[in-house]
Amino acid sequence: MHYNEFERKKSLRAIFDRDITDNDSFKFNDKQIRPTKKDGEIDLENVLHHITTEEVEITEENKKIKKRIFEKYRSMRLHWIKPHIELSINDKIEYFSIIERDEKKRVDVTRTYLYNISQKYVVVLEPQNSKLDYYLLTAYYLNREYGEKMMGKKLKKKLDVLY
Repeated sequence: MHYNEFERKKSLRAIFDRDITDNDSFKFNDKQIRPTKKDGEIDLENVLHHITTEEVEITEENKKIKKRIFEKYRSMRLHWIKPHIELSINDKIEYFSIIERDEKKRVDVTRTYLYNISQKYVVVLEPQNSKLDYYLLTAYYLNREYGEKMMGKKLKKKLDVLY
């Protein structure tokens, strides 16, 4: 937390590359995990940015806009993604898939959640259309009062099968 913005981004990128980008065995449920694509191209910067920032609503020139800003709790836990994916955590963890609405795409999608109940931490994967691989969507710490309640609602909708 004592780094300037440039040093912080460099440090976070090194962790991301070590655990995710350069990790050929980055798999969950025997399926390779890949970064999301943007316009058909792999977009590692977007994934890292999403994992280390949070969306906030701010007012600029009397207009409310959504903006992503650095989030220290997500960033401090960037190195938690890999052990959760590798199932090497001894905490109470729920692994489940649900069908939920993607508001941006306006379609229902299947998502797989790795929910560490003990540490209040979530990793979100989305099965690719082929169902052979996953996309890494995000990971975050449940530091908001509604977070655990939201995850409880998702758990109630869990599917019988892990996708």
